[in-house]
Amino acid sequence: MTIDENLVLSAGFAQFPKGTSLFETQRGLTCVLIIDPETDVIKDASFTFLMDVTNCFIVSLVKGKNVTDGIEEIVEVIEKRFIVPGQRAVIQAVYAAYERYWEAKTGEKPKKLV
Repeated sequence: MTIDENLVLSAGFAQFPKGTSLFETQRGLTCVLIIDPETDVIKDASFTFLMDVTNCFIVSLVKGKNVTDGIEEIVEVIEKRFIVPGQRAVIQAVYAAYERYWEAKTGEKPKKLV
């Protein structure tokens, strides 16, 4: 991927639930979103999963999504298609990256997830 000088990188973090194998091996998760601030479209993403197939799958769920009106569509897709014990941690990490991006772009906090 060629990095356009206008693209923005934003990161979010979350902890996996205690008592899960994910917590025992990784403890936490990082989500990195590369967003075009002119269109609010996620151009690329990365997650800190040990298995590449997991990272590729979750990236495919967020890449190309528009975050102008929030991340509800992304949350719905993750809830429907990413069935793992750390699902809420993934959603929280995506939200944290989105929140950081939105605050930097607009100076306002985005609406909270329900």
